[in-house]
Amino acid sequence: MDRRSFIASVGGAAALASMDANQKADALEFAMCEELEAAQGGGAQSSAEPEVKPNGYVATARVFRTFGIEPNKEGRKKPDQFFHMGHDNRLPRMSNKPSLLEFFDKRIGHSSHLLQSARLAKINGLPEKVVFACLLHDISVSGFISGDHGYYGSQLVAPYVDEEVSWAIKYHQSLRFIPDEEVGYPYPEAYIRYFGEDFKPEPYIFKDAEYARNHKWYMTARQICINDVYSFDPNVKVSMDDYVDIIGRNFKEPEEGLGYDDSPSSHMWRTMIFPNNFL
Repeated sequence: MDRRSFIASVGGAAALASMDANQKADALEFAMCEELEAAQGGGAQSSAEPEVKPNGYVATARVFRTFGIEPNKEGRKKPDQFFHMGHDNRLPRMSNKPSLLEFFDKRIGHSSHLLQSARLAKINGLPEKVVFACLLHDISVSGFISGDHGYYGSQLVAPYVDEEVSWAIKYHQSLRFIPDEEVGYPYPEAYIRYFGEDFKPEPYIFKDAEYARNHKWYMTARQICINDVYSFDPNVKVSMDDYVDIIGRNFKEPEEGLGYDDSPSSHMWRTMIFPNNFL
């Protein structure tokens, strides 16, 4: 993706300047994911300009843009037509007991970036737990919210995955800014190219990265970063079918269905099920 296309994707130079460093990095990754989907012919995109907010994209925009719909505008006859309406007939209807795979099918989309990341981790001979973490590492970006996506993604899946997986998803967000040449992770050149030599994340990023660097699960989070940065190849196509068994072995599906099991993140899954229930 060239710099001008990226700036246009976030609403212009003024919109980019209003973002903090972490939001800029998240916006870049989202834009690169969208470009990858377009190049591979998947995930129809809206022709309308995205709504840019300082705190990132809300769940409504994420879910609808997966299906090429501009939230709350397309087909609307009056301002409140799609507010607090339960199931939105513009989106695929979720079942009464939705599974993770159903969310990938009907809300998150089969993200080429996530699938490529998991594929690369598998090729690199990493343990299945790490492959699974790579498959889920940007689940918040794809289906919920981009700002602080590592933290939100970790909370979203924490009740259903091994603690190491949710921990790694959380801390990959901070570690992506910190190079570790010994394991083959230089500082991302794209951050300098798009944002300049003086680009620096906020202090909490450095604090969390320092904590993660000395943690027993550091390398799991670091491997997410390594297999993240090289997973935007328009010529590589990966099927979700290749990861059904890995999901089955590593994701504890609640009997009641995601969103209905009264876990600490049930409300987040329900927001994706009913993205227009604002009231």
